[in-house]
Amino acid sequence: MLANAGAKGSAIPLAALLISTYLLFLRFYTNRHVWLINNPLATPPPVELVVASLKSENTSWVHTHLPDWFRSVYVVDDPTARHTVPRNKGREAMVYLTHIIDAYDTLAQTTVFVHAARFAWHNDDPDYDALPALRRLDPARVRAEGYVNLRCVLLLGCPVEIRPREDAASAEVRANGTHPDGRPLRANEVYEQAFRELMPGVEVPERVGVSCCSQFAVSREAVKAHPREEYVRWREWLLATPLADDLSGRVFEYMWHIIFGKDAVYCPSPAECYCKVYGLCGLKCTGMQCEGRYDFPKYSTLPNGWPRVGWSGEARPFSGPL
Repeated sequence: MLANAGAKGSAIPLAALLISTYLLFLRFYTNRHVWLINNPLATPPPVELVVASLKSENTSWVHTHLPDWFRSVYVVDDPTARHTVPRNKGREAMVYLTHIIDAYDTLAQTTVFVHAARFAWHNDDPDYDALPALRRLDPARVRAEGYVNLRCVLLLGCPVEIRPREDAASAEVRANGTHPDGRPLRANEVYEQAFRELMPGVEVPERVGVSCCSQFAVSREAVKAHPREEYVRWREWLLATPLADDLSGRVFEYMWHIIFGKDAVYCPSPAECYCKVYGLCGLKCTGMQCEGRYDFPKYSTLPNGWPRVGWSGEARPFSGPL
């Protein structure tokens, strides 16, 4: 009995040590800005994942499958969350701007901005799975390019999504927020005015095109091409604009690439994108997409049981981790 008691006694400190180490790990990876402030000799991380989420969304996959990444998961509708925003307004744009503002002096060499859902219709993957793309992403390419869209397929957004001057709604329609027949405003109809307010002194482009949907990676240098105060001003615009959330968020969706130094129409060929960004070279590509990479889904909501259950309830082969 004494021997057993001794064994139990030695196990308690070990368990406490493991718990303490785990908590330190969590603090290091989920609140690294505080860690950097408390450890001024530490260097910023090479890569950081920034996630825009709601309380109702499951982001456990980020921690489970990307344990070695620095990651900041923002919860926009929870003011008590470790990472949150001034107001849940403007969709993911509020998260992205808030992170840049808060982390401006300790930005990662590469920051990757994504939505909360691992499986979503817009993720550029045969299973609409965000994880393989993140694992394959080449940070060196991001640093060389400054900005890289996580979506290589050109369906939706390219070659031209918005013609600011041609598409602009009248001042009266913009003021009312709807067309006379009740139709809601679309992002392309408010883009010109929003661009003038956000980018004063910059000529409004005639054409804007970039593959959807506000998931991208950007280098520290590209972010710092603008002073922190500019991002603060853009967030103030987002907080103050009378535009609906979907409209203001969509304005930024078609401005991020411009903000980070790309031409207003930024639609590199899918073959080039898959090869340089993800190392998937030699794909058979024709125009807008590459064989075996992305098929436009039947619906914007994936079926229950995806990725192992298909659109008609059939079993799907899926070998990735869940």
